[in-house]
Amino acid sequence: CVLTQRGHHVPLSNDSTGGRWWQTGDDPWQVLACCMELTSAVRSGDPPSFISHLPVHQDGSCNGLQHYAALGRDWLGAKQVNLVPGDRPQDPYAGVAAMVEEQRAKDAAEGHEIAINLEGKISRKVVKQTVMTVVYGVTWVGGRLQIAKQLRGSIPDDQLWDCSAYVVGEVFRALRQSFAKARGIQDWLSASARKVSLAQRPMEWVTPLGLPVVQPYHKMYQKSVSTQLQGLNMRVAWNPSYPPDTRKQKNAMPPNFVHSLDSTHMMLTALHAHRAGISFVAVHDSYWTHACFVDTMNRICREQFVTLHNEPILSDLAQFLEHKFGDLTY
Repeated sequence: CVLTQRGHHVPLSNDSTGGRWWQTGDDPWQVLACCMELTSAVRSGDPPSFISHLPVHQDGSCNGLQHYAALGRDWLGAKQVNLVPGDRPQDPYAGVAAMVEEQRAKDAAEGHEIAINLEGKISRKVVKQTVMTVVYGVTWVGGRLQIAKQLRGSIPDDQLWDCSAYVVGEVFRALRQSFAKARGIQDWLSASARKVSLAQRPMEWVTPLGLPVVQPYHKMYQKSVSTQLQGLNMRVAWNPSYPPDTRKQKNAMPPNFVHSLDSTHMMLTALHAHRAGISFVAVHDSYWTHACFVDTMNRICREQFVTLHNEPILSDLAQFLEHKFGDLTY
């Protein structure tokens, strides 16, 4: 039994279970489903005419950074996340990993003990989750925990804290260097939310599709309840009548705003896919359709992203905030 992938023949085990090699994949059930579909196509006797019901997934190249690159008209950032034509597909995760490894090698050559201990440990997988979530508000602490999880087992436990702290610092540095305009936009969004919150108003905006968004982060209060047996102090859940939680309002604004652009792009793609008569399912930035419709979905996805970012999104947001909150004092 063989699988054909990109023109290469991969021999499989001859035993009855196939060696269960599919369990070693990153998404083993998806690998198994694909194998079963390919097997059905081959056994049909006419593979080109076989009707496949297996959805084909296509994901954005770190789509949070894609939105920031488009918002800031950042050519360098856009190139790294495949928004501009190139000779080959770019991998932003591998690119950040390479920058971290380059700095690690320099530090190791200068005798930096942590950098020496990390030799051979920096990979795309180690940095991917942090790169992916930094545009959605992950903190230094959260990023360190993510990297520690990936490094655990490859380095001694007593070195895990120092090594993960070193790596997350270098990841953040690499992102600031590669996506400087994204950092500037994030800072502006956070500062705007902070000012609105200090004026005792929750942050709000309207998406390019006209959907109003209000951040529901308000302060929580302790409430004492006395009984014959004991006194209880309970934390009262967020209530719109309470003052906004400035820290949460500020930290949540950049990721929530980008998520609202995600949802706008997904909705536009879904609407145009429906008009084109193709099947379409999406989870965040992962768009699915049947194999025969992939090219059509691919075209629609790109066209709607361009359509979305042809709008003056940041300018419209600034005008909305000025109109909505311009008379507030804090």
